[in-house]
Amino acid sequence: MATLAVTRRFDLTDAQWARLEPLLPAARRPGRPSKWTKRQLIDGIRWRARVGAPWRDVPPCYGSWQAVYGLFRRWQRAGAWQKITTGLQALADDAGLIGWQVGVDSTIVRAHQHAAGAARRPQAQAESPGGVRTEPADHALGRSRGGWTTKLHLACEQGRRMLSLVVTGGQRGDAPQFEAVMAGIGVPRPGPGRPRTRP
Repeated sequence: MATLAVTRRFDLTDAQWARLEPLLPAARRPGRPSKWTKRQLIDGIRWRARVGAPWRDVPPCYGSWQAVYGLFRRWQRAGAWQKITTGLQALADDAGLIGWQVGVDSTIVRAHQHAAGAARRPQAQAESPGGVRTEPADHALGRSRGGWTTKLHLACEQGRRMLSLVVTGGQRGDAPQFEAVMAGIGVPRPGPGRPRTRP
């Protein structure tokens, strides 16, 4: 396995990459092979998610910003990110790293000022949101005391690993979302059998 010099403090280590690589979707794109490795592009996506910068500001050591964004969107539309997360949860549970004492909480995220102009019909947007889940009609934006906000309802295990996520408008209450958050927990087990859904 070829290794990549870690260019930044939070890039994937060789051990992390060895766990992650088997869970990645197989490359099926026709045409010329990419100049950048999947590892570089994924590190670019992780850098952007951690820093919160625009896509165009992704450092060139991760590849062109178009390639980084293109991989992110392709996998988002195909549901690959959800499959990767589920696969990592299954590995963690199999290794006994998930403590099944579950905590449920929520947090509010202030929407960017440009979110106020979002189209009301997601299917009428120039670029469809895509993905495996349908975009809510309100784009998970709601008016609260802080203006346009989104609320993240999470279920996490005692090691702070996320088990379930529900995204709603910022004005939504926590208690009505409890059942949806708990219903979203589903950690697959190795081999046959249903996923584990309850603490």
